[in-house]
Amino acid sequence: MAAFAFDSSGRLWLTAAGLNSYVHDGVYMIAKAGGQAVKIISGLKNPLGILWHEGELYVASLGRVDVFSGLHGTRFAERTRIIDGPVAKGENNLIASAPDGRLLMGVTASCDHCTPRSPFSGSIVSFRPDGSGLSIYAKGIRAPFGLAYVPDSDDLLVSMNQRDDLGAKTPGDWLSLVGEGEDWGFPGCYGQGGLACTGVPAPVAVLDKHAAAGTVVIATGQLGRGVGTAALVAEWQTAKVLQVALTRTGSTYTGVATPLLGNVKNPLALALAPDGSLLVGDWSTGTIYRIAR
Repeated sequence: MAAFAFDSSGRLWLTAAGLNSYVHDGVYMIAKAGGQAVKIISGLKNPLGILWHEGELYVASLGRVDVFSGLHGTRFAERTRIIDGPVAKGENNLIASAPDGRLLMGVTASCDHCTPRSPFSGSIVSFRPDGSGLSIYAKGIRAPFGLAYVPDSDDLLVSMNQRDDLGAKTPGDWLSLVGEGEDWGFPGCYGQGGLACTGVPAPVAVLDKHAAAGTVVIATGQLGRGVGTAALVAEWQTAKVLQVALTRTGSTYTGVATPLLGNVKNPLALALAPDGSLLVGDWSTGTIYRIAR
């Protein structure tokens, strides 16, 4: 499991992404808690993003974004590819609905620490729901994966995977507040400061090193009780879900990452269920955990 999305009927939709083997890749639906996962969409490679938007299902996979509409039972009447790319060798990651009606998507750089040839590589892109108007929202981010807006605001929080060639020099993955037009300096800046990082914003919180930070959700209700508004971040590599209590500091946020949940082999997909509980999907075992407090 790579990503979760609830539809207007409260059904859970999820993507399966093999990362290297695409045998079981696709989109599945679970009608109710404890129910069987039914495969609805096949023929996708590495679908890492899924979003219900205005009654249509958006799926981001390797090199494309598709829209599915006209659901009848377990079949969609229409399937339209709205975006090819935006990079040939990078990953299209999670999709988010922006307050202005556009959609945002993270695009992993096509290389670990070189300067990508495509301007879309290592960026967050923006586009209209029909796929038109593709543009760069923010650039210089090696792997922007999780995208989540703080409720009732235009504040976009993003999980960022850092370069993997830095060894002990890596500052850890980041949770960051990202604004339109920003340049986060990849590959030259990786949090070391100095001229290479001139003008690069500071992160909201530093996560674990080489954590493969995944989905971000914002808890403000039942789950966030006692800590106020908190960002929850899945870490695929460390077997943890982290909690970052968000404190507004001027025009940004500050926070410290602390463990919320451990011993999940490879947590990647997160979602807040309609009842306010947190769902955590374990990519390796296919298990979905429900956490409420």
